[in-house]
Amino acid sequence: MQDEESLVRRAQQNDQQALSSLYEEYFERVYRYVAVRMRSRLDAEDITSQVFVKVVQSLPSYKLRGVPFSAWLFRIARNQVIDHVRKHSVKFETAWIEPAAVSQEDPTKLAELNMAIDEMVKTLVLLTEAQREVIQLRFAAELSIAETARIMGKSEGAVKALQYSALVALRKHLADKDDDREI
Repeated sequence: MQDEESLVRRAQQNDQQALSSLYEEYFERVYRYVAVRMRSRLDAEDITSQVFVKVVQSLPSYKLRGVPFSAWLFRIARNQVIDHVRKHSVKFETAWIEPAAVSQEDPTKLAELNMAIDEMVKTLVLLTEAQREVIQLRFAAELSIAETARIMGKSEGAVKALQYSALVALRKHLADKDDDREI
C-alpha cells in the first residue's frame, strides 16, 4: 500500500515513470475485468484505453484517503463499462478472451480450455447481476473483498455473501451438467 501511495503521488506530479508503473501494474487486471463484461475484444480494448485516459485526466484530483488506488481505478472501469452499455444500448453479456497461458502449440488443451470457459460463461448468465459482478471483480480482476466492496458500494459482508451464493449456484449448475452427461 505504501509503495502504491508513493507511485500515485509521483504520478500526480507528472512523473512519467510512475504513470508507466501504475499502467503496467493494473492494465491486465482492468482489461480482464472489462473483457468479461463486453461482447468483443475491440470494445474491451477501447474501454480499457478509455479507463486509463480517464485515470490520467482525473489523477490530479485523486485524494489518498486510505482507500486503495485500485478501488478508485476499478470504479472508473466499472463506470466506463456502464457508460458504454448505455451509450450503445448493449445488453451486458459475459464473454471471455482466449487465455494467453495456454500455448497455441497444444490445440487439444486449448480446445478443452475453451470448452470449459464457454460452459462457465453460459453458467455466469444464470447469476444475478450483482453476483456476476462480484465474480468478475474477485476472479477476473483479482481484487480483494475489501476492494470489491468499495467498488460496488456494498459492505464486505454483502460481497462475501454474494460471492458465496454465486459460487454455490455455479457449483450446483456445473454438478447438474456433469450428472446429465453421465446418463
